[in-house]
Amino acid sequence: MIDVGDIRPVSVAFTADELVVTLADGRKIATPLAWYPRLRDAGATARGRFELMPMGIHWPDLDEDLGIAGMLRGRPAV
Repeated sequence: MIDVGDIRPVSVAFTADELVVTLADGRKIATPLAWYPRLRDAGATARGRFELMPMGIHWPDLDEDLGIAGMLRGRPAV
């Protein structure tokens, strides 16, 4: 079983091509923005308004939710 504290997101950043999430245990997950069309197509303001949840990230302006477990498994958004 995975300890929830280990995969709790603590920060979110964007590069030109990637979403980078830092976890509570210090790991960073970098995934292609192409996997998340709503985030890829959104402006910086909408991308910057997010809520960190115990197991993921929520962007209320974009109606986008990403789970850390799915990111770790390499799952693109559908």
